[in-house]
Amino acid sequence: MSAPSSSVTPAHRAGFACFVGRPNAGKSTLTNALVGQKVAITSNRPQTTRHTVRGIVHRPDAQLILVDTPGLHKPRTLLGERLNDVVRTTWAEVDVIGFCLPADQKLGPGDRFIAKEIAGIKKTPKVAVVTKTDLVDGKQLAEQLIAVDQLAAELGFEWAEIIPVSAVKGDQVQLLTDLLAPLMPEGPALYPEGDLTDEPEQVMVAELIREAALEGVRDELPHSIAVVVEEMLPREDRPADKPLLDIHANVFIERPSQKGIIIGPKGKRLKEVGVKSRKHIEALLGTPVFLDLHVKVAKDWQRDPKQLRRLGF
Repeated sequence: MSAPSSSVTPAHRAGFACFVGRPNAGKSTLTNALVGQKVAITSNRPQTTRHTVRGIVHRPDAQLILVDTPGLHKPRTLLGERLNDVVRTTWAEVDVIGFCLPADQKLGPGDRFIAKEIAGIKKTPKVAVVTKTDLVDGKQLAEQLIAVDQLAAELGFEWAEIIPVSAVKGDQVQLLTDLLAPLMPEGPALYPEGDLTDEPEQVMVAELIREAALEGVRDELPHSIAVVVEEMLPREDRPADKPLLDIHANVFIERPSQKGIIIGPKGKRLKEVGVKSRKHIEALLGTPVFLDLHVKVAKDWQRDPKQLRRLGF
């Protein structure tokens, strides 16, 4: 007689995965696509992520906590050094490392530099995620997949998986989750159902303002902008069905000459930043918002330890 087939439910898994890659490899866009909502700021300017944002993916069989690190790069300032330290600390603590390599760019020294670093983290499974596949044809993609495979072989390690995705189009994003889930350790969910990130709301609001401020500014500004939300308070004397949240935030730049760029002629640019970011903030918080923005100069803050601390780095 044959033994009765047992329908054992596979154990629930939960753990941390982090996406690494050189600046602008598509890490934040991928994090947002996996979570299904905007939790990391994206910009077509490299080096926009400064905090490790955790996006949380809930599945019946697993919970993935995605740690989105700043891009690893050769640091030129104290801020750059601190960002690199953040990356290395994160790598040492996660269950899986996802290395993002854009399909439309040949592997370069920056990719090799990172691959060499992660080759040294022996026990952690590494997944190669070839991003931005919507920008290339089949032949280019095949060449990139072979190059990525060879990169690991040269450095003496093996990818747990190599997967091409397009976060913008949603291609293979679900499959990536399916591949990451089994690599997580068995265990109960680490965050409550419904949580999409563990970032404090104030940090997320500041990031949304910074993202809006980055749009359309000249190349000299991306790293010079920092945003601090000074206070977020519900306005008093409002009827319960018509709440309003007052948000006061400062946009810091490094030099007085940059002030005009951010504010724009007759304050037009700053107004646009306010309108754009307010829309995203209201969607995030689910409440109408009054946003009060001020531009201030914090001289050379990227090189000054005291200023960096004050601005949250």
